[in-house]
Amino acid sequence: MNTLRHDDASAAEFRNALVDTLIAKKKITSPEVERAFRTVPRHLFVAEGTPLDVTYSVDNSVAIKHAPDGVIISSTSAAYIQARMIEQAELTAGMSVLEIGSGGFNAALLAEVVGPDGRVVSVDIDPEVTGRARELLDATGYGSRVTVVQADAENPLPVLDAPVDAILVTVGAWDLAPAWLEHLAEGGRIVVPLRMNGITRVIAFRREGDHLMSTSVEVAGFVPMQGEGARDERVFQLPDRDGHHVKLRFDEDVPQDMSLLDGALATERTDVWTSVTIKHGVSFADLHLWFAAFLPGFCKIAADEGTDMAAERKGWFPFAAVHGDSFVYLVVRTVPEGGAVEFGARAYGTHGEDAATAMAEQIQAWDRHGRNTEPTFAYWPTGSQVPEFGENTAVLPKTHGIATISWPSTANASDDQGALQ
Repeated sequence: MNTLRHDDASAAEFRNALVDTLIAKKKITSPEVERAFRTVPRHLFVAEGTPLDVTYSVDNSVAIKHAPDGVIISSTSAAYIQARMIEQAELTAGMSVLEIGSGGFNAALLAEVVGPDGRVVSVDIDPEVTGRARELLDATGYGSRVTVVQADAENPLPVLDAPVDAILVTVGAWDLAPAWLEHLAEGGRIVVPLRMNGITRVIAFRREGDHLMSTSVEVAGFVPMQGEGARDERVFQLPDRDGHHVKLRFDEDVPQDMSLLDGALATERTDVWTSVTIKHGVSFADLHLWFAAFLPGFCKIAADEGTDMAAERKGWFPFAAVHGDSFVYLVVRTVPEGGAVEFGARAYGTHGEDAATAMAEQIQAWDRHGRNTEPTFAYWPTGSQVPEFGENTAVLPKTHGIATISWPSTANASDDQGALQ
């Protein structure tokens, strides 16, 4: 438990400044969520000694627990995404809500929003995390308003004797567990950071009969789920001539014969440019999603220091694809008019030009059909009536169903909306 007690006036000043910023950025849009954030003392839920400016920043998560290798396995999420997820759930007084992934602070916020007549159940697989959450909730006056359960939420929870109005999943999920849908009332909402071929979106789904349809989407990252719902990435290392490595990380389908890439880094690189440009400071997060949906062999890429890629780090991004005996990744270059860059594809391998052309074509397809539009998401559990999908819908098989991402059939690609990060 955090025994550090900052001066109440100082903590309140930081807390109110945070809320003012969240409102200005439209992350908080309702008076109920505003009141909750002004009331719950976030600094009493984070690790002891965490400075107030870090605790009450808009976009800093704060680690709760690390694995032996140093990887964060539990954290208090950044304030902006906590606010957005509660807003996405559209909670009102008297509702019942299940939180998957405990920490204490978010559960206290939920208790404030649903009020004394509502119900909050918070579940986590880690007994250390649930023990800490109970202690902190008791110490801050929320122990009687939140039921904390230690369990793997992939399985049904006996503590829930009736369907809940909303579920908030606060860990990264590769799939939606059938138990979650069993617990969700008809018309209820589930807000979940769903991983789709390596790209995560926090999606609010509304239950509509036998499937779920999205109502809102946010961009954020989360620590991955543990237990039965965990899904590990597969990592392959490509050595260069000096013994350094480029790493390719696959979330879903891995090409059948990765040995074809042996020696790829020793080949001459190939660049293909697209004439698709974007201004500095503008988000192109939906291009990442488009790649995950439509680019065969999609993966994430990283380069060790000492590789040629590491030396060019400012000009490329960690989105790549394997194409037979070659691989390609996203790059940009400055355009003459200034204030903007052009997207391109850079490839290595015997058929690098084919790989670069394939990525370049997807960049251009995104520019025509995916840019300046908001995709919609759906989840179809196994056994639901799945319709025919159009050409701009990606179908992503999951263990317990399928996820779909749909872009409108036409899009205005004349404006830049899509950022250099």
